[in-house]
Parts: sequence; structure tokens; C-alpha cells
Amino acid sequence: MSKRIIVDPITRIEGHLRIEVIVDDNNVITDAYSSSTLWRGIEVIVKNRDPRDVGFMVQRICGVCTFSHYKAGISAVEDALGIQVPFNAEMVRSLMNVSLVLHDHLVHFYHLHGLDWCDITSALKADPKKASELAFKYVDNPIGTGADELKAIQERVKKFASAKEGLGPFANAYWGHKTYKFSPEQNLIVLSHYLKALEIQRVAAQLMAIFGAKQPHPQSLTVGGVTCVVDILDPTRLADWLTKYKEVADFVNRGYYADIVMAAEVYKNEPSVLKGCGVRNFLCHAEIPVNRKETLYSTGIVRNGDISKLFDLNEELITEEATHSWYKNNQPLHPYDGETEANYTGFVDADTIGPDGTPIHTKALDIKGKYSWIKSPRYEGDAMEVGPLAAIVVGLAAKNPRITQIATQFLKDTGLPVEALFSTLGRTAARALECKLSANYGIEAFNSLVENLKTGDHSTCAPYKIDNNKEYKGRYIGNVPRGTLSHWIRIKNGVVSNYQCVVPSTWNAGPKDSKEQMGPYEHSLIGTKIQDITQPLEIIRHIHSFDPCIACSVHLMDTKGNEMGQYKIDPIAMNLKC
Repeated sequence: MSKRIIVDPITRIEGHLRIEVIVDDNNVITDAYSSSTLWRGIEVIVKNRDPRDVGFMVQRICGVCTFSHYKAGISAVEDALGIQVPFNAEMVRSLMNVSLVLHDHLVHFYHLHGLDWCDITSALKADPKKASELAFKYVDNPIGTGADELKAIQERVKKFASAKEGLGPFANAYWGHKTYKFSPEQNLIVLSHYLKALEIQRVAAQLMAIFGAKQPHPQSLTVGGVTCVVDILDPTRLADWLTKYKEVADFVNRGYYADIVMAAEVYKNEPSVLKGCGVRNFLCHAEIPVNRKETLYSTGIVRNGDISKLFDLNEELITEEATHSWYKNNQPLHPYDGETEANYTGFVDADTIGPDGTPIHTKALDIKGKYSWIKSPRYEGDAMEVGPLAAIVVGLAAKNPRITQIATQFLKDTGLPVEALFSTLGRTAARALECKLSANYGIEAFNSLVENLKTGDHSTCAPYKIDNNKEYKGRYIGNVPRGTLSHWIRIKNGVVSNYQCVVPSTWNAGPKDSKEQMGPYEHSLIGTKIQDITQPLEIIRHIHSFDPCIACSVHLMDTKGNEMGQYKIDPIAMNLKC
């Protein structure tokens, strides 16, 4: 007899995500539903605003991806107005992008997703000397794994375990779960890097702040270019960026990459992590120019996991629909013509499995109707996965030399076949490979900037004019840490007349469409066997591998599902300023 399992909220992500699955008598997932339970209305807020302000507003979509949306909003306006930004500005934006990738992926693996692979309680039983020796198996010169260092870390965490609250920030997890595969010594190595990454992510955040003024929510981009003129003309600021970049890149290569190689060795025979890639169509767009001709990422479509063929990306074939989303218009619409009119229909009564494994009656998603605030993007009618796995797969199909070198070396280091990439293990590895892409090759953008400045070209912003009597439309489409991001804008009478964002987590987390085709989150769960339905670690591990970024906002929630109240704010009528 089938059972419904609800995981809400999914923690260690950005935003508000609910996953419901149906399992059979063997606890194998047969159906899945992904739901964002909080609406972000930024697309509505920017309407009737000056397009030059859009970038500063849309970066507030998220507290994690601030630069991504900031750059997208600025670039969409530049595309609409036909502005070509100076080369110096383009390279500075690349350096800020590199900084974001390094920061984002390190934080995601160690502080969000890593504990799906690493059992903290097991690390407390490890032999630090054996762990130190083992670290050399995965990299010639490991970082943060000296025997004395590991022993000290073990003692620090043991203090949490003996404290009244028990394990402190590591409490309330599924420690001891049967699908954890690391040995105590391997767990101790990852735990060491978890703590080291707390230091390194601070340095990575400083990388962004050097040219962006602060992180999060940098302030140095403007329509036409960048405003950090003094910084890029100051050799000490350039040297500061380079020094911090090398420190972060060193940790990526001697810590992060080594841990992923270790995980591939240990988990390559674990059935649950070799699933997780049901949608085998991938979309990626070029991003991070490193000179006047080349970008770190490639553009294209890969279908059915076949990396021998690369299809051109036709932006006209991108649509969003809301058949199972809480919006009024259910028709597939191109983003230029997208609509964002809310139509919340609520939850339904249903039976599910409680935390202790016993049946309970509760509120659940209306799986036959609308059940998410996320729309369903499609490319030529098909669901597409975006993100690091898509970037690596498309890069291989495009014969991108940098991506090909890094991915080929990883497969050689682990002995994994290419097919292993199409899994939760592969997606987790792909994020590390994408981080390594910036760690190894981001320096090229820095060198390009320096060489161009030496020529005497110090331009950072292009002039432009907005004609209030003309109508404009433009878009940004590129690749950010969580995948392909696009912002689409129409400008009329000098103000924004329509704005739509198709973000990576929209592509991946969207609900079923009118054909009942699942998106990547939902499809990744199908066929997975849950060892213990009271501890559905397999669900969390699959979903975390996508690095969900659902959208942050202040909200009020009643744990019993009762409605707290409804509020309607018209920012235009109230003349609110963001």
C-alpha cells in the first residue's frame, strides 16, 4: 500500500521548499512533488520603475545570489538599450563572478550538502594519525589534515557532544544512517575541512568586496559598466584580490577537490547516490569571459545524456507555464510575455507518515491542482536540468578545453565512467569541478584586465541614452552558481513595463507541467529506495545536490497549517522606495 512522506521544510538551503513523495510497499519512491511555499514578488515590484534601478532591486530576490541577479538586471537593461560595456568593466564583472563561484560552492558543499555524506558522530571515533596518513591518498599535499590538527578538531567537536545541547550545530541529524559510507577517518578529514571552510569562505567573500564594495549585495555595477574605478587602478587592490584568490584556489585544489575524489571512491557503489538524474536534458549558457574571445562556460543543449551531440540554444523556444503553479495564466508563455498574477489555491487534507513512522492526518499539497509558487520552465516543451552538472555536460559536448581537461582528470582520478556523472554523486562532483574551473582559470580574466590597463585604456563605463518615446526589450542569459539564469525586460515610456526572471531553481524545482512532465527535482527522486521512512536522508541528499535557492523573505508560519492572515501591499500606490 502506498504511503505519502512529507519533508517540510527542507533545511540547509536558501528559501522555503517542501517535498512530498509517494512510496510503495518497499519504500521505493514512485511519485514526487516539489513545492515552494513562499511567493517572491520582485517581478511585480520593478514594474513602472526606472530601468536603471532594476539591478539594485532584483539583487534583493536572494541573499545568496545577490551578484547574480544584480548583474542580470543590469545586463538585461544594457541588452535592451544596445550598450556595449568597456572591456575593463567586463573583466571586473568576471572577477566578481569568479569570486562568487568560489564562495558559493565551498559554502554549499561543506556547510549545506557535505553533512549528507559525512557522519559527524563517526568522526569522533577516528584515529587522527590514520586519518592524517589517509589524506595523502587523495592529494599529494593535503590541507588541514595534520595528525595534531585532526586531534584538536576532534576534541573541539567532542566538547559539543558532551555539552547539554549535544553536538551544538550538528544536532538533530540522521547520524548513523545506513547510507553513510565514509570510515571514521574519512569523516574526520571532511569535518576538518568543514571547519577550515568557515575561514576560507570569509576570504572568498572579501574577494567580492574588493571590487563590489561589500558582500552580499555588492554596489559597483551600473548600467553601462562599473563604478569601482579607483580600485582597478590601484595596484594594491589588484594585488589584494590576487593574494586572496590564490588562497581560496589552494583550498579548492587541496581540500575540496580531494574530498570529492574520496567521496567518489567510497560512494561509487551506493545505489541511492547513483540515482538522482531522471531528466537527462541539459541547458547551459556561456559566462565569465576571460579575454576578448573566450568564456569559461559554453552555450548549448544536450539531450538524453548524449554528450556526442551539442544542439544550439534557441532562446525563442524557452517558455514558462503555471498549470500546477499558483498563478492565473496556465498557458506556456515566452518570458518576454510572461505574467505574474497570483492565484493561491491552498492545501488539501491528506494522510501521511509522521516523524515516528505512524500515520497522521495533515495538510498536504493538492497534487491534482496547483501546488507551488514556482512555475514550470520548458525548452521546446521539455524539462531541462541546469546547474554545475549541466555546465560540465554541455562543456564536454562543446569540447570546451578547460572543462574537458578538468572533467577528464576527475574521471581518471576516480576511475568513474562518464555515465556516473548522471547521478546525485555526479552532480555533487560537478559542482566541485565547476569550482575548480574558477580556481584554475579565473586568473586569466585578472591577467586580461591588467594587460588592458597597461595599454592606457582606463574606460569603465559606456555612455547611453533612454528615449522615452521608444519601446525596448532585452534580456540577460548566462550561467551562475546554480545554473542558467535569465532576466527579461520590456521598457516603455522610460519605465519597466514587464519583467520576468527565469532562475536556475525555477528550471530545476518547478512542478509538473500540463503534460505531467516532472522537473529535475521531482524526477531525481523517482526509483530511490528509502532505507528508513522516519529518516529520509536519501530525499534530502538528492535535493541538496541541486543547491536549492528558492528565494528569501520575511514570513510568518503556523506549524499546524492555520492561516495567520493575509496582507496586500501595492508598492506603486504607496510610492515605496526600495
